[in-house]
Amino acid sequence: MELTTIVETLDLDVKTTEGDFSQEISGVYVSDLLSDVLAHADEDNLWITLQGHPNIIAVASMKDLVGIVLVNGRMPEDETLRKANDEKIPIMTTEMQAFDLAGKLYGLLGKE
Repeated sequence: MELTTIVETLDLDVKTTEGDFSQEISGVYVSDLLSDVLAHADEDNLWITLQGHPNIIAVASMKDLVGIVLVNGRMPEDETLRKANDEKIPIMTTEMQAFDLAGKLYGLLGKE
């Protein structure tokens, strides 16, 4: 499923101006530990986290992630947005909790 479909279906708030929203998502990874994401996330995953600092962009770039969704109404720092736009990594936000968002994505991606 394309990232743009997920953004529209789940009404995610896009915070970046750059990035390829036509990318296909292979799965979702949920974690707030950068080292865990580095060790276990797969290429083309969508990352769910509450972290909003600039280091998330470095991790997403290293792992070739499709994008990052910040949950619980968290907002990315200004520097994070600058780096995300430079690296063309989409950042979205939602008021949903990680559990709820992961469950909806599980259903959308046909994992039921």
